[in-house]
Amino acid sequence: MVMQVTAIYPGSFDPVTNGHLDIVNRSRDKFDRVIVAVLVNLEKTPLFTTEERVAMLGEVTGQWNNVEVDTFEGLLVKYAKANHAKVILRAIRAVTDYEYEFQMALMNRRMEPDIETVFMVPAVEYSYLSSRLVKEISLLGGSVSGLVPPIVEDSLKKKTGSEG
Repeated sequence: MVMQVTAIYPGSFDPVTNGHLDIVNRSRDKFDRVIVAVLVNLEKTPLFTTEERVAMLGEVTGQWNNVEVDTFEGLLVKYAKANHAKVILRAIRAVTDYEYEFQMALMNRRMEPDIETVFMVPAVEYSYLSSRLVKEISLLGGSVSGLVPPIVEDSLKKKTGSEG
């Protein structure tokens, strides 16, 4: 019997960046099924609606047949278990990311010991990249070309009114 391994890559993806896509692209070769799971957090006010983020992610990951886009609320481990996932993917860009992610991984393991957290490091050219910085640059009229896929760049221009 061959075990199919599903991995969940959770995040806000507000907006999806080329760094996120680097992680998705590399993970799809390592796992049978990758679910990019957009967190629905009613306490935050994202730039893009959940529907817009899901649509953009669907557009930029559509060529990969083992990648799905979905949304979730509440505990990530409950969502992972409901989707028969054995792996939670997390990207680590810096030591500061690691401290937070390490604590989350330990807590997730305590709640669901059968689900492993796998840390991935983005390609060097994306190691500084974050959705927060992309939004800030766009809101201030700067160019985000090369930091996000073209569809996201266009969406940012429309949303922020920038021409950068």
